[in-house]
Formats: sequence, C-alpha cells, structure tokens
Amino acid sequence: MRSSSLARTTLAGLALLALSGCAAIDYYGQAVGGHLALLQAARPIDDWLQDPAAPAALKERLRLAREMRRFASAQLALPDNRSYTAYADLQRPAVVWNVFAAPELALRLKTWCYLGFGCAGYRGYFAEANAQATAAALKAQGYDVNVAPVPAYSTLGWLDWLGGDPLLSTFIQWPEAELARLIFHELAHQVLYVKDDTVFNESFATAVEKEGVRRWIAHRGDPRLAEAFAQYELRRADFIALLLAHRAKLVQAFERGSDEERRAGKRAVFAELQVAYQRVKAERWGGFAGYDRFFNRELNNAHLAAVGAYNDQVPAFEALLRQHGQDLAAFFVAARRLAELPKAERDRALAALHPAGG
Repeated sequence: MRSSSLARTTLAGLALLALSGCAAIDYYGQAVGGHLALLQAARPIDDWLQDPAAPAALKERLRLAREMRRFASAQLALPDNRSYTAYADLQRPAVVWNVFAAPELALRLKTWCYLGFGCAGYRGYFAEANAQATAAALKAQGYDVNVAPVPAYSTLGWLDWLGGDPLLSTFIQWPEAELARLIFHELAHQVLYVKDDTVFNESFATAVEKEGVRRWIAHRGDPRLAEAFAQYELRRADFIALLLAHRAKLVQAFERGSDEERRAGKRAVFAELQVAYQRVKAERWGGFAGYDRFFNRELNNAHLAAVGAYNDQVPAFEALLRQHGQDLAAFFVAARRLAELPKAERDRALAALHPAGG
C-alpha cells in the first residue's frame, strides 16, 4: 500500500515538473526523491519499540517523543495527525542542507520561489554536495553564502495521508526540552503558514514553541529539566542578541561611504562580533562552547541576514498570546486573522502589538 502511494506521489510530482525548465526539474526531482526516501525509511514508533535490535536508549527517546506528541495535541491545540508518530534513521547528520545568500554589501536575503509553497530566503537540498555546488555558483556571482545543516522540516501537514513528518535520527537524541521545542515548532507550521512571508511564519512558530516548552516543563515537574532549559534559553538569548546587535551595526556600515569603506566597516563589525562572543562565552556562560561551531568559521552577511527570520516578530506574537490569556486555540484564531491581511497591513498590526520589537 505504501509503495503504491509513493509511486502516485512521485508521478504527481513529475507531472508538475514537466511544466518547468530543466534546472527546475533537477531541483524538484531531488526534493521529491529525497522526501520519498525519508518516508520509506520511516517506521511507526511501535515497530521500533517491539524491535529487539533497536537500542534501548533509542526506545526510551521514542517513548518520550510519543508523550510529547500527545501533549502537543491535548494541551497545546496543535494538530492531531500522523506527524511524529513514526521514526526514521537517516544515517547522516542533517535531513537537508539550506543555502542562504546575501549581497556582499547588503543584508537582503536572496529568495527562491517554490511550487505550492511561495517564496523563501533559502534553497534546500537533501544532498550536501548539491548544496555546496549551489553555494559555489552563488559565490562566483559575488554573493556571501552560508550552507546550514537542518535537522527537520515541515511539509505543513499536506502529506499526512502518507504518514506525515517523521521523527528523525538528526534530532531524536537532543536534550529533552530542545526535542520538545522542535516538535512543537514544526507542528505550529501545520497550524498556520503564509506564502511569501518567512518572518511571519517562523516568528509565529517560535512563539508557539516557547509557550509549548514552558508548559511541557511544568507538566514534567522536574527541577533539573527546568534548570537545564533556563540555561539553554539564557545562552540562546545571548547568542541571538549578539547577532542582532551586530546585524544592526552592519546595516549602519552599509549606509554610507564608498564600496571600499563599506567593506572595511563590514570587516570591523565581524571582527568585533568574534571578540564579543568570546567575552560572553567567558563572562556569562562559564566557558560553555556549544556555539563554537557557529563562530569557528568566516562569518558573512548570509549568516546574519537569516537570523531575523526566526525572531523579529516573536515579541509581537507573544503579546498577542497574552491578549488572549495564554489560550493557544484563541491565539491561533487571532493569528489566522492577521495572516489574511495584506502583508503591509499585517506587518503594521504586528508592530502595533509590540512597538519596541524588531
């Protein structure tokens, strides 16, 4: 049954591709093939729990993830469907690799448009080599580029009839609160998705994830879990604040002067960012090195241009949730009303909810 379903999906995808050029066929072909391979690797959680060859540690995490999934629908008003009720071992460090690109002297992400999904500021590939090839071509055109490994993505609930989005080996062993955060975030995308507005979509899902994790921790009643997540949130907030502050400095550096002067300003800002990170790491995190991977490379505009997508409108959505007494179901209704507005009007409404935000 599953094989025939996958075959129908493949044929439908190829029919859509026939309307596009060769480059589009190649891109959508890898997307369709990559997702079908993921679905074929997925097995229901109960299958893994009954498999004597499955590691005990994996079974423990799958039981915990199943409890999170039930909590998401029962307590957070998130969709009750087949997503995150199966698990796939991908045997690779990421499910996809996203390519971000920005001009050398601007913090404006290059956008790509996709059949059915609208436009977004990234290009995703199931094979890292393909992502790196696209990155190389963009660099040759003068873009600043970032290739980012991604642990999960959402199909927005559209493929629930095929089993939905599975749990993946790329994140199943994350710390408990972070695993919950990811599941709640991705399910929030199934509640609400607006074409061509990445900032709205990601900020909405981030606000939902934060409220969801707060409730999950209260549900668990484990002081150690609460303390671990408080430390995680502190470091995450510091990290985001660092990036946003230096993104603002880059904007100022790009506003005036010759190209060479702006390049010099850009170098100075990124050098200052590295110094600021080492100071925060030593003075506030006690030497915690979890963000070293991000900073142990040459950073560029593409790294900072993307950070706002997940954060710029979060305070506004949190204010909207407070307006509705932390009632998530009512909050979702209000957010959908915002989504129906034209983008400019929608942005003004969100800005009014949190005038000091952004």
